[in-house]
Amino acid sequence: MEGTSLLSFPEGMQVSHIQITENRIIVEVIATTPTSCCPLCSEPSSSIHCHYRRTLSDVPCAGRRVQLFLTVRKFSCCNSYCERKVFAERFPTFVEPWARMTIRHCQQITSIGLATCGKGGTRLAARLGIQTTRQTILRRIMDLPDSSAGVILFLGIDDFSFRRGCRFGTLLVNLENHRVVDLLADREAETSAAWMRQQLDLKAISRDRGGAYASAAREGAPQATQCADRFHLMKNLGKALEDFLARHLSTSRKHQVQQALEEQTPDWVPERQTRRSGKPEEIPSAYQQDRIALYHQVISLHEQGMAQSAIAQQIGVHLRTVQRWLAAGTFPESKRHRYVSQLDPYLPYIFHRWEQGCHTMARLFQELVTQGYQGSYASVRDNIVRRLQFGGRKTPTDASSKTPTLATSRQAAFLFLRRPEELRVQEQETVIALRQMNPEVDRAYDLVQQFAHMLRTRTGEHLDSWLAQVECSELPELQSFAAGIEKDKDAVRNGLTWWINNGMVEGHVTKLKLIKRQGYGKAGFPLLRKRVLHAI
Repeated sequence: MEGTSLLSFPEGMQVSHIQITENRIIVEVIATTPTSCCPLCSEPSSSIHCHYRRTLSDVPCAGRRVQLFLTVRKFSCCNSYCERKVFAERFPTFVEPWARMTIRHCQQITSIGLATCGKGGTRLAARLGIQTTRQTILRRIMDLPDSSAGVILFLGIDDFSFRRGCRFGTLLVNLENHRVVDLLADREAETSAAWMRQQLDLKAISRDRGGAYASAAREGAPQATQCADRFHLMKNLGKALEDFLARHLSTSRKHQVQQALEEQTPDWVPERQTRRSGKPEEIPSAYQQDRIALYHQVISLHEQGMAQSAIAQQIGVHLRTVQRWLAAGTFPESKRHRYVSQLDPYLPYIFHRWEQGCHTMARLFQELVTQGYQGSYASVRDNIVRRLQFGGRKTPTDASSKTPTLATSRQAAFLFLRRPEELRVQEQETVIALRQMNPEVDRAYDLVQQFAHMLRTRTGEHLDSWLAQVECSELPELQSFAAGIEKDKDAVRNGLTWWINNGMVEGHVTKLKLIKRQGYGKAGFPLLRKRVLHAI
């Protein structure tokens, strides 16, 4: 029948009848091969003993479940020495003995389980017309055989976390075919070394800077060359550079704060005296100066013939404000009364303590509370940030400010590590400003760029000369980084020279996190290992 080829039955099977219902397709199949081989002695036989019927589940068709009624014949074994006298014919490519579903249906359920896991796989299978349970999906996954790793020449090894900061495992990747070869339940050196002893052909091992995997490679595969991963080298350099820049930026910020105190402290005294005497202010505030500048700009654009709506859109004020200013003829003086804060009586004490070197806002707030201050901590913090102008989120952004906001240590370290030709104009200006901050910063920038260039071009033969320059640089953070390289010098030089790295391993770690989170923390290590090794 045509249904035999349509339903992709193997050779020797024929469809005898098809019945289609609302949600099911029932197919009756019979075997047509004249002979069958005994499963014990492999002797062919054509002597049919009897028949029986098997009910099987097959892959769905057009959204309907497919149920097979397979007529199976039993043959008499012709070998008189065989222990089995009667045997049932086998269909090794279609269905396993005693199974209730076809092999292709099992493979389909297994693929759904590998992609979505237990409960999610059950919901997806129901939408595809497959009726199964969570236990069936998990059982199919756990029945998958462990594939042979084969010959591994270049191995990548890294850890992953079952629970961040608490429990870790180990991921092993073949760097030639980019496939995960195994998962280990911990990241102990003994466990990894025992696994490496079984791989006699290991030629090179790519790892991070941790000592556990270095010890494991040294004990389990002494013939293999160890290579420190370039990404981790750059990460370690960035951490040392961040600490170095944090020290210099902190000093620079304190210097800016001191300058701001010297410039602004004389202006606060007349302001407080004016409030007490009730006399009008002679010096306009920054807000008033900004509004006056906008007013003159509106008058200038209006004299040039520009429409009022266009003026409002260009300057960034409301149309009614433009109309009111033009109708008034002169700048309207603000009638708002100056706000008097609860913190004003305590400002002299704050400025005095700040000059003494107390720059911890929480400590200043506690001291003010002991003196009777009843305001909030946020008020103290915002007033200090606004008045001392050292880069807080409420620092006034008027044009008269002379203290530019410094980059954070992390931002500065990121700019130092990037290629100079890839920086935007503003980023290049920031780098120039940082380098001019201190001769040590300029020296550190040159050393960092040399190491980054050596890492990108894989010219590890220059490592010794770079370490000598760092030793003479008198930069403690970079010298600490160089000392760590000296302890693992051979692996670092190989990592800066060879092509292998842990990039593919990091990608598999990211994929492992996705698989792990699909289990909602309920699955154990055996299931996770199966899903990672057979990931789709």
